[in-house]
Amino acid sequence: MLLLNDDYTTMDFVVEILESIFHKQPAEAFRIMMAVHTQGKGLCGVYHTRWRKRKWRLSKSGAREHGFPLRAAMEPE
Repeated sequence: MLLLNDDYTTMDFVVEILESIFHKQPAEAFRIMMAVHTQGKGLCGVYHTRWRKRKWRLSKSGAREHGFPLRAAMEPE
C-alpha cells in the first residue's frame, strides 16, 4: 500500500497515520513520510487484500475526520 503526496496533508499527520494504523516505529514512519514528501509516494507495507482494504479505509476516514485529503493507493497483488 502506498501513501501519495498532496499539498495539504501535514507531515505530522502522515507520521501519525503511519504509527497508528500501519504500526510503524517513529523513525520508520518519518522515513516513509519523507519519501512521500520528496518522491511523491511512500510504501507503507504489503498486505493481503482484506488487510490492505481495511488499512486504506482507516487511513482515508482518519484523514477526512481531520480535514485532510490524504491519498493512498492499493497496488494489485
